[in-house]
Amino acid sequence: MKKNLAKMASYYKPYLGTFLLDLFFAFLASAITLIIPLVVRYITSNLEEIKANGDVRRILILGGVLIVLVAVFFVSKYYISYVGHVMGAKIEYNMRSEIFAHYQKLSFSFYDEQKVGSLMSRVTSDLFDITELLHHGPENLAISLIKITGAFIILSSISWHLTLAAFALVPLMLFYAIFMNRRMRRAFRENRVKIADINSQIEDNLSGIRVVKSFANENIENTKFKQGNDAFLKAKRNSYLYMGFFHSGMNSFTMLINVIVIMAGGVLLVKDVVSVPDFVAFLLYINVFTEPIQTLVEFTEQFQNGYTGFERFAEIMAIEPDIEDKPGAVELKDVKGDIKFDDVSFRYKDSAHRVLRHINLDVKAGSYVALVGSSGGGKTTLCSLIPRFYEVSNGSISIDGKDIRDVTLKSLRDNIGIVQQDVYLFAGNVYDNILYGRPDATREEVIAAAKLANAHEFIEELPNGYETDIGQRGVKLSGGQKQRLSIARVFLKNPPILIFDEATSALDNESENIVKESLEKLAANRTTFVIAHRLSTIKNAERILVLTEKGIEETGTHDELMAKNGIYAQLYKWTR
Repeated sequence: MKKNLAKMASYYKPYLGTFLLDLFFAFLASAITLIIPLVVRYITSNLEEIKANGDVRRILILGGVLIVLVAVFFVSKYYISYVGHVMGAKIEYNMRSEIFAHYQKLSFSFYDEQKVGSLMSRVTSDLFDITELLHHGPENLAISLIKITGAFIILSSISWHLTLAAFALVPLMLFYAIFMNRRMRRAFRENRVKIADINSQIEDNLSGIRVVKSFANENIENTKFKQGNDAFLKAKRNSYLYMGFFHSGMNSFTMLINVIVIMAGGVLLVKDVVSVPDFVAFLLYINVFTEPIQTLVEFTEQFQNGYTGFERFAEIMAIEPDIEDKPGAVELKDVKGDIKFDDVSFRYKDSAHRVLRHINLDVKAGSYVALVGSSGGGKTTLCSLIPRFYEVSNGSISIDGKDIRDVTLKSLRDNIGIVQQDVYLFAGNVYDNILYGRPDATREEVIAAAKLANAHEFIEELPNGYETDIGQRGVKLSGGQKQRLSIARVFLKNPPILIFDEATSALDNESENIVKESLEKLAANRTTFVIAHRLSTIKNAERILVLTEKGIEETGTHDELMAKNGIYAQLYKWTR
């Protein structure tokens, strides 16, 4: 916990001046609230003298001083409410940038095990609660401690008898607060987990809403959501149970303090130990004393929310990327495209089963290589190892004689273009989605890339041409149109190495022919890996590799493999 608190405190560093001023104004506002009851005591204590002398001027002077103090109080509260909140927002901004940048560093293996909604909740609701704590926490603590300390000193000076009576319950109240605090912390952490689960479920449902509606499974989704929502309600009910005990207990303690003071004060008034003005002032200060206790109650809830959020934030930030640049990594430049697999094996983290076994492969620059085999044979995995989306378990992969682990990730991936079956287009317009391939490209280059991908013609027919909004994930476009935009994006990137991962398998015949023509233009004079289920689409490949769980079992041209009448020949007959 100490480590997390120290890390949380480090986020104040860029705003230390603002933070200290925030605490200073909190101190000033608290001091002013302590002064007002003293004025009431002064007037009531000297009431007879003021009456006898008709000294109204003294009261007016005190009133003027109080008005000035109210003005100072206004400025203090304004600074706390505005500048302090902006400081909190800036801290939230920095933390959000930090966790988002960290997300970008994490590899596929991390995302294979995560839910998008859960990751989003750490960037939104968790961070909001963290920064609310970072802003209001120290401020509320400062105000409360100043008021409690100041009230205690003044109360002691008025009557130590009443002060002892007032503070008799404080140790018991603190014990109760600590006891309930521990239970609240566990409950609030459980809340965070359930909120993340709900977010994941909603994100999953909305992303697949077309599938839901196509199967008319709205009721099933509602049932699934109800289960998650019920679990969330149960966790909330548990946390509110402890919160209810906490709040009601603390409020009851503050009321008991007032009751004890009234009873003790009554006895002391009867025995002439305490004067009426002192008793009135004491009652006013008791309220000043109990009010920060209520603030501490609220701070405790705020702390539980913020600290459990920070624990989840710290959990993610503590995850080290398993694929990153090694010290001394160099840039991959002037790539020809010679690729060599040297005894490469691979297994996923959560599996003892090897997906790839002892792969040895030498692909010359400009070659057109097709990968075929049954599902689960490792075709996509093999291609994902080239840009280091996953790290090889054994062996090595080199490009132009350089081990890909010795070059920077950015320069490696800048030289590889990938066209997938499941095209991902970003929300926005056509132009921005093509430009994503090379953000510094000119408009002329973007249009040229679209023409090469056979996309320019259909783009021009869209309502706003290249500025047409395509909706979330390109939902307003057909499958063939989306695929051509993804090809245009790679044309613009212009990499020497290409990977086509079943790029045409989801298209109709007409769209497939158009896309196939675009892919052939793109593949010209580049080292190209093609993963295909429709074997008729790769008949003209210079080299076909048949990949199974045992590794590369067959290699050759289409005619050579058909003549062997082996695995490839059987696959080809099944897929015709």
